[in-house]
Amino acid sequence: MSFRKLHSQLIRYYIDRTKLTLPLIKYRFYDKEENNHDYEQGSSNENYFQCSPKHFGVTLATAVGATLLWNKENLPKVFPIVNAAVPTRSDGNRYKFNFIADVVEKTASAVVYIGIEDDLRSDFFTGKPVTLSNGSGFIISEDGLILTNAHVLETRRRTRVIVRLHDGSSFPATVESMDMKSDLATIRIKCNKKLPTIKLGSSNELRPGEFVIAIGSPLTLANTVTAGVVSTVHRTAPELGLRGSSMDYIQTDAAITFGNSGGPLVNLDGEAIGINSMKVAAGISFAIPIDYVKEFLKKAEAQNQKRGKGNKLDINRPDGLPRKYLGITMLTLTAEIIRELQMRNHRIPHDLRAGVLVWTVAVGSPAHASGLQPGDIVTHINGQVIESAATVYKILESISTLNITVLRGQSRLQINVKAEDN
Repeated sequence: MSFRKLHSQLIRYYIDRTKLTLPLIKYRFYDKEENNHDYEQGSSNENYFQCSPKHFGVTLATAVGATLLWNKENLPKVFPIVNAAVPTRSDGNRYKFNFIADVVEKTASAVVYIGIEDDLRSDFFTGKPVTLSNGSGFIISEDGLILTNAHVLETRRRTRVIVRLHDGSSFPATVESMDMKSDLATIRIKCNKKLPTIKLGSSNELRPGEFVIAIGSPLTLANTVTAGVVSTVHRTAPELGLRGSSMDYIQTDAAITFGNSGGPLVNLDGEAIGINSMKVAAGISFAIPIDYVKEFLKKAEAQNQKRGKGNKLDINRPDGLPRKYLGITMLTLTAEIIRELQMRNHRIPHDLRAGVLVWTVAVGSPAHASGLQPGDIVTHINGQVIESAATVYKILESISTLNITVLRGQSRLQINVKAEDN
């Protein structure tokens, strides 16, 4: 049998689906040069064929390939065939009802991290400037105007403000406007591209029980998201012990911690309806209503036009007196706040009647060096009862060396602090 005939028969054989194995193909080689005649041409045994060594390899490969193809299509499957995973349908419940994720996707790119760095101090391991304090902010103009809290920027000399965007890029920032009374400030960065922004909504339309989302950089963890509801729309400044202010704060139970200050509180439409400002305890946080912010922005724009952009802005008290630098932000503890704290934390003494809660402590500040910690409650300074944050500022006008009595858990501590000139 010739090689061509054998090749054709093999192919026809494997097209036939009735057999499972190959017949035994017996073969003998012959050497063309020696013309071996041991094999008789034209033998009636069809299982014998004449094949040279170079043809044998091609024939064998054809036979093996045909066998594998036939087995693949006809033998039972040893392993089950599993279809590849397919994307979840866009009309699933996680797409219909996950409204918080939709809001975050819309707004998170406009939220920034704000760090205050000390040019004279470097980290031992990295060699980079030490970050004294940090907070959050959000972009309200494509050309780099950022809104934040004034206390986030309240630092001493020889420091600089650094802004880190959502994509990780960092820029130095300059302070444009600051109002210590309302605790609002704007800073600006120079960027060669249009930046994402958050639309300013209306806090006047806010209702108790409405869902809100807080975005910020707590504990330097950028782009952290928490959600909650509005507890109260009109928490007055006197209720919080903030004298000389007519502002009504938004109270929410959204989880806010250190570093969230200056970040946006947004509604389900992705609009900023407040600025996260302070936290008293778990479930008790306050935000500045965005309607007050709009008034601040109008006044700030008018002042910037009068004095000209680029001029340095001194950080002064509302009454114009220079403030001594202690390095803390405080919240006055009113009777109502003390009751809520005592209900949530059994370590708060029942005889506590007044004081201020230390909200943040700037790294490297006099307060930090002396051992003051966030969460401490200041009850006395130099023996004088502290009724509000205004009392602390009044003392700092004339005295730099302070003996501070604080409550830390169930302990009462005496801490000596020497304030610096700002």
